[in-house]
Amino acid sequence: MTRRGKAARQGYDGVVAAVPITIPYQRYSPEPAHWWIARALGDLVRTAGITPQDVDGFCVSSFTLFPDTAVGLTQHLGLTPRWLDHIPMGGASGVVSLRRAARAVQAGDAEMVACVSGDANHVDSFRRMLSSFSRFAQDASYPYGSGGPNASFGLMTDHYMKTYGVTREDFGRICVAQRENALSFPHALMKKPLSLEQYIAARPISDPIALFDCVMPCAGAEAFLVMSETAARDLDLPAVRILSTIERHNAFPDDPIQMRGGWEMDREEFWALAEVTPGDVDLLETYDDYPVISMMQFEDLGFCKKGESADFVRSHDLTNGGSFPHNTSGGQLSVGQAGAAGGYLGMVEALRQVTGTALGNQVEDANLAIVSGFGMINYDRGLCSGAAILAGPGA
Repeated sequence: MTRRGKAARQGYDGVVAAVPITIPYQRYSPEPAHWWIARALGDLVRTAGITPQDVDGFCVSSFTLFPDTAVGLTQHLGLTPRWLDHIPMGGASGVVSLRRAARAVQAGDAEMVACVSGDANHVDSFRRMLSSFSRFAQDASYPYGSGGPNASFGLMTDHYMKTYGVTREDFGRICVAQRENALSFPHALMKKPLSLEQYIAARPISDPIALFDCVMPCAGAEAFLVMSETAARDLDLPAVRILSTIERHNAFPDDPIQMRGGWEMDREEFWALAEVTPGDVDLLETYDDYPVISMMQFEDLGFCKKGESADFVRSHDLTNGGSFPHNTSGGQLSVGQAGAAGGYLGMVEALRQVTGTALGNQVEDANLAIVSGFGMINYDRGLCSGAAILAGPGA
C-alpha cells in the first residue's frame, strides 16, 4: 500500500492492443446498432485471422443498443465469451474498455477480448435519445426546452473564456487544424477545407458556441482487440503496448462550473507509471465534443499549465505534420460523432498511427501516443474521464 492507503497502480506488462477497425460512418442509416457492431466484429476477426469462437472476451459500448446490452448481443452474434462487459460511458468508453479488457487478459479471465462500440443514427433517433439520456435530462433540462448538451457546454465555454482570456479564434485554431487532418482521412464526413474566417462567421448555436464547435451525429462503429503480446506475435499482428492508464468519475464535484476533469487528479501517477513525460509524446488524441474540452485536456494532462491552453494552441501547429499533432484523423468535429463510437475514435486512430498504418496522413516517427476520453454530460458537466499512454513497436 502507498502512504495514502491506496493500492499502488500496476503496469500492463505482456498485454497489447491491436487490429484497429472502423466501419465507415454514414450521416443517417436505417440499420440498428446491432448491425454496426456486428460489422465491426466481423472485420475484427477477419483482419486478425481468427474465428468468432476465438473471441472469449467481449466489451461493448452503445447508446442505441437498447433494449439489448452486451449479453443480448452474445446470442445475436453467436458468441460464447467467458468474460463480458458493457461500458455505457460515452466519450470515455474507449479508454475504460481498454483498461477493463487489459486487466481481464492479464488475470487470465480472457485470452482475446473484442472491444466494440457502435451506434445507429436514424432521422429522429438523436432527438429521442436526448429526451431520455439520463434522469437529469428527463427531469431538469429536456422538459424546459434544452434539447442536449449545447446549452451546458455554452455555459462552460463562456466561463472558461472569461476566466482565462480565451478567444473564439483560439478555439477556431483547434477546429481548423482538425479539418485539415480530416481531409486525408477517408472516413471523415467533413471533407471541405475550413478557414478561420469561416469558423468565426458560422451561425451561432448556444452562445458562445457556433456551428463548427459542435459535432455532427452520425452512424458508425469502431473496434480493436486486446490480447497477450505472445498471441499478437503468433498472429503476426502489429500491436501497441499499454504503458499507463487512468480513469476518474465525478471529479471535483464542488466546482460550480466545470473547468477541469479527472485527469488532473491522477496526472502524476499517470506519467510516473509509464516513465515518460509530456515532452516525449508524438501525438495526442483528445475527446472533442467541443473544443473547450480539448483545451481542458491539454492542461489537465500536463501539456501546459491551467489557464495556458490558449497560448499553447497559439504557439503550436496541431496538424499531422506540425509541432504537436492533435486528433490526427480530424476528431469528432470533422469525422463525425457516431454515438458512443466517438469515444473509440481516438483510440483506434492512435493504434494506427503508432503502428505506422494510418489511413490518412501518417505522423512522422509516431511511437508514443496519448488517448484521452471524456463523457456522460449530466445536466451541467461531464462525469467520466480517462487517458491511456500507448507505445508502438518502435518505442
